[in-house]
Amino acid sequence: MPPSPNEAAQLTQQLLDAGYSKRQVGQIIGRDPSLVSQFFTKGKGASFVPALQRAVEAMQVGAATNAEELREVAGGLVTRRTTRTGRTARVRVKDVVGDIARSSMARAAKQHIASGASRLRPVVESQAQAGGKIAFTVRAKRGAFVYDAGRPKDSPGIRRGVVQRRDGTEERSYGNSAGPGLGESGFDAVEWKAKVDAAGGDVAAAVKTWMTSTGRLKAGQDITHLEIRGWTPNPGS
Repeated sequence: MPPSPNEAAQLTQQLLDAGYSKRQVGQIIGRDPSLVSQFFTKGKGASFVPALQRAVEAMQVGAATNAEELREVAGGLVTRRTTRTGRTARVRVKDVVGDIARSSMARAAKQHIASGASRLRPVVESQAQAGGKIAFTVRAKRGAFVYDAGRPKDSPGIRRGVVQRRDGTEERSYGNSAGPGLGESGFDAVEWKAKVDAAGGDVAAAVKTWMTSTGRLKAGQDITHLEIRGWTPNPGS
């Protein structure tokens, strides 16, 4: 047994803690539950981390409320591609995933952010038109953030969503946390479309402005990676 749970096991545990069974987790990623058990016993599951991350995020923000909906959200991140020789290639996460009309995700790295990160804008615009919500994950140098992760002034209650990287950067999620005293999950997409429009259509610039103006990111610091998630809440949710 691995000395400590790997990332796939940790993400799976969040789903288990929320009431899903290993069989349901298997349904979400399209695999047998015996493989899910091996995330814990044999350290397997690295190729399923992107899908599990997407499922956990969708669960946290209420974009999906059952195993079938989580499978629809995460399914696009499970399919493995093959090389010219027919062998299974390394996992490659799509930069844009999902049905824009219902739930979607787009991400951009440093180079794309520098050029305006145009692939992020449709997520915000489509959800604004549908009256939906957005949330996002920001990656920056660890020292670029003003507050420690999980502090009420930064990202209350979501220290579980923080990922520290070996290169000295840290990922933090905003808009994911729903719980007692934390308010409604997700940011109003209409309000964020206005912020994006004010930034000339640059979503990354709008997020950076929001983070610095609200005292979360130190002035002059850059965002190295950004992921935007959008969804239309189910009626009555």
